[in-house]
Order: sequence, then C-alpha cells, then structure tokens
Amino acid sequence: MADKQIQRRLAAILAADVVGYSRLMERDETATHTRLTARWREVLDPLVERHLGRIFKRTGDGVFIEFGSAVNAVECAAALQRAMASANEGVPEGRAIVLRVGVNLGDVLVEGSDLFGDGVNLAARIETLATPGGVAISDNVHQYVDGRIGIDFADSGHHEVKNIARPVHIWSWSPDGAVVAAPLPSLEQPPSLPDRPSIAVLPFDNMSGDPEQGYFADGITEDIITDLSKVSGLFVIARNSSFAYKGTSPDVRKVSRELGVRYVLEGSVRRAANRIRINAQMIDGTTGGHLWAERYDRQIEDIFEVQDEVTRTIVTALKVKLTTSEAQRRGAHAKVDPAAYDLLVRSRQTVLQLSPETAVEARKMLEHVIELDPTIALAYARLSMIAFADYANQWNGATSETLDRALELARKAIVTDETEPQGHIALALALSWMKHLDEAEPAAERAIALSPSLADAHTGLGNIRDFQGRHEDAVALYTRAHRLDPQFDMALNFLGRALLALGRYDEAEVAFKRRLLLAPRSDMTRFYLACLYGLTGRHDEARRYWSEVLEVNPGFSVEHLKGALPYRDPHQVDRWVGGLRQAGIKI
Repeated sequence: MADKQIQRRLAAILAADVVGYSRLMERDETATHTRLTARWREVLDPLVERHLGRIFKRTGDGVFIEFGSAVNAVECAAALQRAMASANEGVPEGRAIVLRVGVNLGDVLVEGSDLFGDGVNLAARIETLATPGGVAISDNVHQYVDGRIGIDFADSGHHEVKNIARPVHIWSWSPDGAVVAAPLPSLEQPPSLPDRPSIAVLPFDNMSGDPEQGYFADGITEDIITDLSKVSGLFVIARNSSFAYKGTSPDVRKVSRELGVRYVLEGSVRRAANRIRINAQMIDGTTGGHLWAERYDRQIEDIFEVQDEVTRTIVTALKVKLTTSEAQRRGAHAKVDPAAYDLLVRSRQTVLQLSPETAVEARKMLEHVIELDPTIALAYARLSMIAFADYANQWNGATSETLDRALELARKAIVTDETEPQGHIALALALSWMKHLDEAEPAAERAIALSPSLADAHTGLGNIRDFQGRHEDAVALYTRAHRLDPQFDMALNFLGRALLALGRYDEAEVAFKRRLLLAPRSDMTRFYLACLYGLTGRHDEARRYWSEVLEVNPGFSVEHLKGALPYRDPHQVDRWVGGLRQAGIKI
C-alpha cells in the first residue's frame, strides 16, 4: 500500500499562553481554572469566530489558532489582548489572567484536524517574546499587515530562539503602548551630536589586488582610530561600531545619523612589497560634502608616521587644539620592522575571534613580534590581555599563575612605553581580578587620560567602580562606553549588571535585552535576566532564562562566578542568586 501523501498548506498561526500560569494555579487552582475557562468561552471563542479562525489545539493554559489570512490573525490577536485587558479591570494584579500572543505565517503539516511543523513551532517561540498583554509577530507577517490595519508595530529586532537555526525578526505591540518593555528594545532615537568635533572612521578598502591583504587594511584603519582616540578635543567612534559597516557601501549621511557623529573618514590601502599607498577623504556626514582628500605614499617602516600625519590633518581641518601633553607625545616616530608590524596586525584580527585556540595562535604571533622588536609596548599589553582571558575563561590550563603573568606583562608594557593606554587597561584588568581594586583604579584613570575616546578604558574604570560598590559611577562610565561604541555588547552587559545592583530593574532589563541582540549566545546575560525576573516575581521567565543558560553553557557554575567576580561586597552575587531561589530554581 502506497504511503499516504503528507498534506501541507500555508497558514497564519496564532499562539497564546497565560503569563505566570503555574504561579496562579499554585495560589488558587480552582479559581484560576474557572476564570480561564470563562475567558476562553466568553472572550476568545467569539473573537476567533468573528475573524474566521479555527482553534486546532488547546494546552490547558494556551491555545493555537489557524487563520487563512495574516490580517485576520493579527486583528484577532490585538482584539483578544484589548478584550483581556478590559476583562481584567478590577481584578487584583496577582489574580488577573494575562496573555502573551505570537503570530507567524508559515508552511504547516496537516494531520486530521491538527497542525504541525515549523510554522506552528515558530509561532510558539514568538509568543514567548511578546510582552505580557502584548502581541509579537514575525517579519513575514508584518510585511502582510503593515499599512493594512490600524496598528503600529515596533521593530524589536532579531532574536535567536530555541530549535530555530536563524535569528527571527520580531515586531511587537501592546494595547497600552508599552513597546519599550518589549524583549528586543531597539527603537532608540539617533544619538545627538557631541559638543565637540565627532568622527567615525570606516574600514579602509583593500586595493592590493590580494584579498588576503584585507587584514592589513583593517589594521591601518584600527590604528588611525586608536590615534584619533588620543586627542581629547575629538569624539571618536570605536572600532567595533565602525567595522559594523565593513563589506557594505553605506550612505555616509546614514552612518553619521546612526552613530551620532558629524564627520566620516573613509579611504583605501594599497600594499606592494614594502610600500603602502593610503588614500583618505573626510566627509561632513550632515551634508555629504567632502572636506579634504589626501594621498600618502611611503615605506611600510614609516607606517606610524603616516598614521600620525592622517591624525594631524584631521585635527588641523577640524581646528582642534592639542593639549600640551598631547602635542609633546606626538614627537618623531621610530621606524617599525615590517614583519613585526604585520604580525601585530594579524594578532589583533586573530584575538578578536576570542577562543582558546585563537588565544594560543595570537600569543605565538605576539611573542614573535617581541623577538623582532622588543620596544613595541602594545605587544606586551596584548599578551597580558590574552593571559587574562585565559584565566577568566579557564582556557588553556590557566591557573592563578596565569593571572600573575598577566600582571607582569602589563607592567612590562608600561615600562616600555608609559603612553600606551592598552598597557594601563591591561594592568587595571589584572589588578581588579586580583581584588586589588584601589590599585587598579589609577591605572584605568590613566588609560582614559591618555585616550579619552577609548571605550575600553571607560569600561575598565566602570568595572572597578562597580566592583567597589560605586554602582552609580559605574552606570555613567558604561553609558559613556556604549555611546563611543554602540556595537560593543559587553558594555551593555556591564551596564545591566550595575543597574541590577541598584535595583533599577526596568532599565537593567532593557540593557540586557539589547545585549542579547548583539550577542545572542551569552550565558552571562541570560543568568542576570533569570536573577532579575526571579527578584521581580516573574518566575516563569526566570526559569526559562535559567534553562537557556544551561543550554548555552551546560557547565555554568554560580559558585565559580561568586569566587571570580571581585566584588568588595562578598554578598553581591548572593543577592542576585536569591532571585533564582525565589523562582524555585535549585542552585
């Protein structure tokens, strides 16, 4: 007998679920069951019929509904949430029946009266991303309904969801307009221009004819950003955020608007044997007008001098006055060994991948740099940071001696060149994790003094203040770091952590959710969110995020975290973990 052919069809699927159902049942099982049954009968069923839907599955606290039209599905979802809000008027908050609703459009498998497949599964995942009392829809649903219904959905960005390979683009809506509390808040206004000349340096194009030389063009770009960051009269966007535009041909005015800077530098690099040619042009991002263009043709050994010339040209064009110390630091530049510079650039690209294997590879490169030229302080600083990363992540057999090595290398960097800010950042890191917070503080402050636009320096000092218990000061520093480097996801993680310590839970949630947009596999951010939800009584969400922590990192250890984070207050982590216990999570 031939196998029966599987039936498929395209359908809009609405998934709805009761928020905190287990808590409601635990509090009053009979009353909750009676109230929910009445809501399904009096509110849900008539709306489904009116919008030509069909309930194909009930799950006790949830329901799945099929529609032949995405418009009908979304209109039903919105009407359902409005009706539920009306029905909850006068009901005590702890007893109200509140739904989350998700809508997806996709291919489904038909088996009798039931439906299966990714179209249904994704609707269920999207529902968990909706705000309580709100609606979340997939991007393909939004394309169908946008402009066809009188509802404005907020773009909540991309989200990684369980058992779905690619991040899902979500749009959200709530009857009370509370879109800022959506899981993926991304509707910030474009940042305003700073009160001093501001600039972003886009990745320079590789014109060498060899795609493998792309790393070299990136290195030149990063060095120019670093050099500009040392000028206190400039506001300079960090490498992470500038490189978000790599491989694209962005409208400079759009870059200016998105990053909140007036000027944009773009250019190209051509390398042939031991010579380089750099073409650079600066554009006013508010008008699109070109301010200047220059060409630099030199030997590679003069690369530091070329970078300094680019910086001087920009400073002169923008009429920025160097401080006395900044002018003194811009003396004659020593020639650099081309092989050493090449390895220095390659090591930076390698270590950015952040893994145990790339740490080993980058360490070998940097050790070779020092063999070729022991006067390059940045090599010691980066070796220190790699040792710190090994220790913090327990990579490559790291022990406490690894942290001692990080401290030794940081001090060597400073002795080699006291004006290299990365050496002071490395020193602050090592001293912090040794719990010498008061000693670490001046090192981080020195890094900021040397490079006022260096986001990493502000983050480093923010961490020290946070660990000291000066959380308000930390929030200001993390906020500054995020403004300088909007794509630096760790700044958002640290900002959320400081806000969590202050009990500013709504703001912390926003910071953590934005961080997950940039780093969807973060176990630490999920841990903090689980604690936050436990502390605020949202126990179902706490348990969900805790389970995701263990999915991302099965070896996640709260005890290791308590021992590693160098808080002066030994009970800081315990207070957060108390939220997990309140949610019934056994640690």
